[in-house]
Amino acid sequence: MAPRKPASAAARKSAKADVAEKISEFTKEQELDAYREMLLIRRFEEKAGQLYGMGFIGGFCHLYIGQEAVVVGMQAALKEGDQVITGYRDHGHMLACGMSARGVMAELTGREGGLSKGKGGSMHMFSKEKNFYGGHGIVGAQVSLGTGLGFANHYRGNDNVSLAYFGDGAANQGQVYESFNMAALWKLPVIYIIENNRYAMGTAVSRASSQTDFSQRGASIGIPGMKVDGMDVRAVKAAADYAVEHCRSGNGPIILEMQTYRYRGHSMSDPAKYRSKDEVQKMRSEHDPIEQVKARLIEKGWATEDSLKDIDKEVREIVADAADFAQANPEPAVSELYTDILL
Repeated sequence: MAPRKPASAAARKSAKADVAEKISEFTKEQELDAYREMLLIRRFEEKAGQLYGMGFIGGFCHLYIGQEAVVVGMQAALKEGDQVITGYRDHGHMLACGMSARGVMAELTGREGGLSKGKGGSMHMFSKEKNFYGGHGIVGAQVSLGTGLGFANHYRGNDNVSLAYFGDGAANQGQVYESFNMAALWKLPVIYIIENNRYAMGTAVSRASSQTDFSQRGASIGIPGMKVDGMDVRAVKAAADYAVEHCRSGNGPIILEMQTYRYRGHSMSDPAKYRSKDEVQKMRSEHDPIEQVKARLIEKGWATEDSLKDIDKEVREIVADAADFAQANPEPAVSELYTDILL
């Protein structure tokens, strides 16, 4: 399918300004779907944290708790064939892409039923079926690979887009800007999603970046960008709709800075002493993405406390089943050490 004719620069600038302040008005079904999807990620990550503490998960484990609205809102704007790639804080992206809770949890515990046969662990899971290309442990490496996915779509002449997620810390990597340049030069259909959770590992954005407006990181080479309230799934969906149409129309790449927040430390080994408990509690009480949806559902009469508790119960059962499966599933055979090796 040939790309649609690009919009004029003036038209794109005007539309971008409008969408930056816009939220998508969700139907009852959309609100309930968003609630269920975000709750699944939240409960899954809570269970993963428990299993890590019990010793069932080894190595690194980076939880997505607090950032659920970003990936759920973005995923709601995609179609079959669009691709997703991200860094090591990736469990939420996998679940939002439709990868099974059992498969993700079994991979975390290094079992043969895991999505990478138990050989990738938390940071390196893939699903060709779901167009999910990882999970990458090297900071910023996924940005170049996501740009390559965009190049493949451009080369094939389809109207698919690739989404490359990375954090505010990764935004300072050199390969990110090399990728930006190529994407802008060739007008590749890539959406660069910077999940600005305010801390690069343990370093605040203000101490690590001279330019803290990440939406403008591509300005010097002509990549438009916008700031998005990454704690409101409706704002994310509105920005995602705009960005997807921008790319499908042949206008090249775009940057979305998702202003979000992680409640836990950088990884399970991080006590997060670089910020106050009051700061975290303020975000939880005033901006929690799941609680916002819950409040709207009840206020509009689309759900009751009891019906939402039923959804929570269903989600917990899915997560408990995944945990049971992951602990009971056998480890991969020794022979698997010699498979899936590229020489």
